[in-house]
Amino acid sequence: MWTSIELSFHSQVTYHHHHQRHQLRKAESKKRKLSSRKLAYSPKRAMVELRHSGSSLGSRASSSPMKRDEDASPLIFNDHVLRDDDDDHPRHSFRDRYSSFWSQIYSFFPFLNDDPRFSQHGSRISLLLLVFIAVAGLISFFSILQRLNSPYLCKKDGIVLHCPRVKENPSLWENPFSATTSWKPCAERRDGGMSDLPPENETSGYIFIHAEGGLNQQRIAICNAVAVAKIMNATLILPVLKQDQIWKDQTKFEDIFDVDHFIDYLKDDVRIVRDIPGWFTDKSELFTSIRRTVKNIPKYAPAQFYIDNVLPRVKEKKIMALKPFVDRLGYDNVPPEINRLRCRVNYHALKFLPEIEEMANLLVSRMRNRTGSSNPYMALHLRFEKGMVGLSFCDFVGTREEKAKMAEYRQKEWPRRYKNGSHLWQLALQKRKEGRCPLEPGEVAVILRAMVYPKETQIYVASGQVYGGQNRMAPLRNMFPNLVTKEELASKEELAGFRKHVTSLAALDFLVCLKSDVFVMTHGGNFAKLIIGARRYMGHRQKSIKPDKGLMSKSFGDPYMGWATFVEDVVVTHQTRTGLPEETFPNYDLWENPLTPCMCKA
Repeated sequence: MWTSIELSFHSQVTYHHHHQRHQLRKAESKKRKLSSRKLAYSPKRAMVELRHSGSSLGSRASSSPMKRDEDASPLIFNDHVLRDDDDDHPRHSFRDRYSSFWSQIYSFFPFLNDDPRFSQHGSRISLLLLVFIAVAGLISFFSILQRLNSPYLCKKDGIVLHCPRVKENPSLWENPFSATTSWKPCAERRDGGMSDLPPENETSGYIFIHAEGGLNQQRIAICNAVAVAKIMNATLILPVLKQDQIWKDQTKFEDIFDVDHFIDYLKDDVRIVRDIPGWFTDKSELFTSIRRTVKNIPKYAPAQFYIDNVLPRVKEKKIMALKPFVDRLGYDNVPPEINRLRCRVNYHALKFLPEIEEMANLLVSRMRNRTGSSNPYMALHLRFEKGMVGLSFCDFVGTREEKAKMAEYRQKEWPRRYKNGSHLWQLALQKRKEGRCPLEPGEVAVILRAMVYPKETQIYVASGQVYGGQNRMAPLRNMFPNLVTKEELASKEELAGFRKHVTSLAALDFLVCLKSDVFVMTHGGNFAKLIIGARRYMGHRQKSIKPDKGLMSKSFGDPYMGWATFVEDVVVTHQTRTGLPEETFPNYDLWENPLTPCMCKA
């Protein structure tokens, strides 16, 4: 690969050997190519190149990633960008350039020639000139070397080129503003305090809940159940993790969480028992009988609702089931100490089993030593599973066949929302404009490159089955080849014990992401919210990136935005989106930002 100095010098040496009739054609050709380059390096063009890398995208994607790399791109760097692209004039052979080069040298430094007419006076002048040029060359060389050590992108003639990275910018892996905040966790249990809880047989009664959904939705339900038991001064029966149709998992509470620690840590807050009391003989009635179920709890209900409407029935029946229980407790309409208790459950009482913690620590250790020495790593939570793509009702890059199959899938799964499908295109555009669509792997790759993360970045991917498979992952993998999952970090034998339960595998992803140096979310959801919230609560020194999808959508759709402008927009926009504690406001999600009720000034 030629450097800019070599290009400049080569053009000066060979310039006088071009025929004058080619100069006009060369100027016109460069004008056309500069115009095309200006468009070629827009984020939108970059996304088009990335999206064409997968064979699943039809005939447009027939060229392989290797073939695509032959085209100049600010994202996939190669030496073609630096070559002389002017094909409007005949190229000189290497021998012609070689002869031309030495003829120029002899004209400037005649003492190098064997011509006997060479004079001693001319030799001294030429020798001084040669020394001067050598010193200037050394200064230029060290100046260029210093620039190459920069971790940022560099430009030539308006084209973004790759600068080899010698030392990374520390802010890539550290939260640059963490030192400016003075918040600390303050929801932990106060040791040595006296419990004022009544005995189990003197509480208002027993409540029982089904924790529905995936692992993280279940986690939130458990935290809410403890809070509701506290509000009503009731005894909580250990929650059941419900096996729903989507997850089809037979996991029990004790298969994931440390029950003894859970009960002991909360002993001064809420009475918790492992099972339904023995005096209640018909346990099946608790699961099926409407007489034992409270079903009219609204979403985000205030604490007063439970006191006025649920507590009397608990006192009457002594044991009541609450279902459904997803998001059945509000945030701003409950006392601060109740929200603080929810944080206590989430960040301190709910601990995974020791074997899950140990396996997660092993995966983290392997991520940090993939290069042979200690290295930071990024955790990326991709939300581009078939179910998520379908539920979002957003448009995505794909063939007509893929889009037709997705339309059939949406019509089958969500017929009320689908209707006749005529309104979906406008809905998809509006949702993408508002930043409510999941980021595609290729879009994530462009954003990370704009944030100046190098190609060598070690990335742990936490995701379900990506819609489109390896073809859809190809753009991200081409730009960041060091992508790994838990299945690639651990052997089948090591993961065999965790495959019995889907939630056990999800717990491994959760912990590896939680302990990463940088966490990147690509869409909403309980997983990302809980990760970012925990990292905020535990010290907010680790960077958590939440992309501004609305702004990114606007930039991706602008064919006239240059790459340098796009990079500047990404960097400036995300300077403050790094996971620092934020002041909360009504209805703010407690799980993503636990500052006000659960953190206090240091």
